[in-house]
Amino acid sequence: MPDNLDAVRIDKWLWAARFFKSRAQAVLAIEAGRVQLHGERIKPARTVKVGDRVLIQREQERFELWVRNVTETRRSAPLARMLFDETPESLLARQTAAEKRKYFVEPSQDIKARPTKRDRRDLEKWRDV
Repeated sequence: MPDNLDAVRIDKWLWAARFFKSRAQAVLAIEAGRVQLHGERIKPARTVKVGDRVLIQREQERFELWVRNVTETRRSAPLARMLFDETPESLLARQTAAEKRKYFVEPSQDIKARPTKRDRRDLEKWRDV
């Protein structure tokens, strides 16, 4: 699987590791500060190498991982999974967050029309708790 590369642009690596569907989406996430290298904001052209620690915030998920391999080419998902190791803390946090989302009920789901004063007060009471 290795491409005999020492370092690769972070936007290409994120795309190859299948965290984003396109390099353009990866670039937007990097520029928005949702991708960090060793805890620092970076630019899309920054290189990533084996052993680097990458933090990725994607929608409701947060990944903390170590780069295990680098490549510029996008391959199948099982091969892409071999490009990184996720930390056990990150994996546990994502699993517990997914479990919470599974049983979460949106309080405004019962409101069928424009909220009344009573509905608004109930929502505000729920947010303050």
